Amino acid sequence: LGRLSSRLLRQPLRNVGSGLRERQSLALRGAEICRVASGATLFQRHYAAAAPEEEESFNSRMLENVSQTPVKVEQLQKLGRYIADIMPKYIQDVLITPCNELELLIHPDGVVPVLTILREHSQLQMSQLVNLTALDVPKRPKRFEVVYNLLSLPFNTRIRVRTYTDELTPLDSATSVYKGADWMEREIWDMFGVFFTNHPDLRRILTDYGFEGHPLRKDFPLSGYVEVRYDHEEERVVAEPVELAQEFRRFDFNDPWEQFPLHRQHGPPPAIEAEAKPEGDPKPEEKK
Repeated sequence: LGRLSSRLLRQPLRNVGSGLRERQSLALRGAEICRVASGATLFQRHYAAAAPEEEESFNSRMLENVSQTPVKVEQLQKLGRYIADIMPKYIQDVLITPCNELELLIHPDGVVPVLTILREHSQLQMSQLVNLTALDVPKRPKRFEVVYNLLSLPFNTRIRVRTYTDELTPLDSATSVYKGADWMEREIWDMFGVFFTNHPDLRRILTDYGFEGHPLRKDFPLSGYVEVRYDHEEERVVAEPVELAQEFRRFDFNDPWEQFPLHRQHGPPPAIEAEAKPEGDPKPEEKK
């Protein structure tokens, strides 16, 4: 009776699992490149061969299989070439990072078209924008690099899209493709000064009203331009030019202990003198 009841309890779960298998088989039917790169084919075989008496749930088996499936560089290269063949106009290069991650280097004019194809393509389905960030390299002609990290939930695959711009050249906003890019693009505009066209509400999000400059630029001073304090006479917060209480010091010591005088002395340590013995003490007898 106990075995029969346990089988009856597991029966609805098996029905749900069979429905998930059918939906996954339909979603994964297509290009073998995406299936092999994401490890979904191995997981599908494992689930089909699993015995119905197993106590593990569908989700636990999926997470275990995905974590144990290594992503091969050759398969990522095939996936990168497949994407580059779809969009040769905008994709300038395809890279594989040392951590086995796929990166697409695109032209600035192809932000919206590339993101749209990556999201809408049936064999890619990059439906989630994980994050959007930027970095500043002043030595480059196009000093700013904007990075889009995408995730495909059906295929468990990540793609990083990188593009470039400067202080005067704007980028197309990705809010028409991913609604979640709204606040992240505002943060990049606030911190780096990268302007996004067609953004619904491009304004500062982290700094105060009337703030001048962009704090994460390499040429922005560490002390900033202004400091704020509360004025008790005016009963409000006022902004004033920065006044440092002491001169800026450069800590360029090789050893943090060198700032103490005793540790700055170089050379051999002073010799320890032996104590002089009194003259009246007898000499020790020599052993025969």
